[in-house]
Amino acid sequence: MRHLDDSSLEARLEALCAKGCRQVRRDIVALESGVELPEAQGLTSDERNRLLAELKQIMAVYGDTCRL
Repeated sequence: MRHLDDSSLEARLEALCAKGCRQVRRDIVALESGVELPEAQGLTSDERNRLLAELKQIMAVYGDTCRL
C-alpha cells in the first residue's frame, strides 16, 4: 500500500490553495462532509484527514476572513 508522501501532499495542497481563499474554505467543509474532491482522489481516510488538517492549519493564518 502506498502512503501519501510530503511532496504529494504539498502538490495537492498547492492545487487546492490555487483556487483561492473562499473556495478553500468551501473545500474544507466538503472534505469534512466526506465529499470526494478531485485533489483528494485516491487517498485513504487517514491521508484525507492529514490533507484536511494541513488545509485547516494553512487557513488559520487568515482568520475568519478572506482578504482580496
